[in-house]
Amino acid sequence: MAAIDGGTGTGPGATVSRGGRARLAGKLMLGWVALLWALEVADVLAGNSLDRFGVMPRDPGELVDVVPSAFVHFGFAHVAANTVPLLVLGFLAALGGIRRFLAVCALIVVADGVGVWLISPAGVNTAGVSGVIFGLFGFLLVSGFVERRPLGVLVAVLITAVWGGSVLAGLSPNQTGVSWQGHLIGLLAGVAAAFLLARRRPADG
Repeated sequence: MAAIDGGTGTGPGATVSRGGRARLAGKLMLGWVALLWALEVADVLAGNSLDRFGVMPRDPGELVDVVPSAFVHFGFAHVAANTVPLLVLGFLAALGGIRRFLAVCALIVVADGVGVWLISPAGVNTAGVSGVIFGLFGFLLVSGFVERRPLGVLVAVLITAVWGGSVLAGLSPNQTGVSWQGHLIGLLAGVAAAFLLARRRPADG
């Protein structure tokens, strides 16, 4: 991955920068996951009262829940299923720069929440970070090719080998209790983010 802004990309200084970025990315993702678990504990203690922050489609009042819905889950099993992919994919995406990572996640969260609000079946309450996970998968899948980074392409190959089957299954409309619409929109939002927020290499010379 490239060095932190202002680095040269080579030499001892660049190595320190990459190490510092990795530590920061790790702390960020551990904090994010800890927040999700803490919120679910609070939700259970409050009698699942936080579930109301999910998105119900086409109700104008529900648009305020577009962002909160990405942080709410329906039970500990739901959080547990999302924990490892969020940690790994988020860490890999954050290695490319924290500010860009936050911008990517913001784009995915908003696009996914609004998309779910628009196209999900009536009366279905949708929440969880899985849309962000699918978005990060799409972002990592495409960004290496868009930016012509060999390491990014390698990351795309690896995550496809590990999670490609799960992603395809998560996009199937035949699953019950799963928002394939949220998964699909998240994936497309991540791909769009790879193009919109691509790092441009300086011209030679």
